[in-house]
Amino acid sequence: MPLLVRSWNLFHGNAVPPEGHAWLREMIELATEDGPDVLAFQEVPVWALERLGEWSGMTAVGAVAQRPTLGPLPISADLGRRLTDLHHGLLRSAFTGQANAILLKPELRVLDTNELVLNAGRFREAQARWLGLPLLARLAWAKERRVAHAVRAALPGGGTILVANLHATAYRPDGRLADAELLRAAAWVDALAGPDEPTILAGDFNVFRGSSWTLRDLLSERWGFEGGGGPSVDYVLARRLPVARVEAWTPERRRRDGRVLSDHTPIEAVVG
Repeated sequence: MPLLVRSWNLFHGNAVPPEGHAWLREMIELATEDGPDVLAFQEVPVWALERLGEWSGMTAVGAVAQRPTLGPLPISADLGRRLTDLHHGLLRSAFTGQANAILLKPELRVLDTNELVLNAGRFREAQARWLGLPLLARLAWAKERRVAHAVRAALPGGGTILVANLHATAYRPDGRLADAELLRAAAWVDALAGPDEPTILAGDFNVFRGSSWTLRDLLSERWGFEGGGGPSVDYVLARRLPVARVEAWTPERRRRDGRVLSDHTPIEAVVG
């Protein structure tokens, strides 16, 4: 059964350029209006996780990377939303926190979920020594918690599928940070998957295809992933599933009322 899989970094609901108002619900409705089977979202405000199912008509599974805070103090997701309503373009995730989400068509019944902190302390320390990272890079790596999460679902015709979504660290002076996180996520997904279980790995990898050793390896025969991405750092990969096509949306496709929604391009693939 072919599946339409789509990944989109939602930029916390902001347009380009950012404005005082957010367009998050419009983004969800746009991303789901043609009935995709699987969606992987990044940069979702934490308050929105409980509304994704209502807005999309799909089964939504979230993973919180950064909890809502006011300075060093934890706050409720609703208070974070109300503070951000003062000006979404300026405040973005300052108070709302940040999450990832996987959305599945109701026909894909969720069996179990798993979560991984991509830049956990011990992992960062070991990689920083191995890579010889300077202090500034080490501090940048620890600044924002990043996660990957995975959902195993039952397919209508029998069997299961494992869907994983990640948002890696963005540190442009040294792409090795994101590359290390992508490899960590891929190894984790490989361990979660059954011997012949179809697997999807999607998200904002924050690596570029021309310079990422990890991405090159994943697309090799040894790892067995197929697929690709668009003009930047967003990808949909699949293993044990043939990939019929991979396509990046045009800016016009994500334009609403004269606004281009999000600073990232949605990527979609037909698999299976």
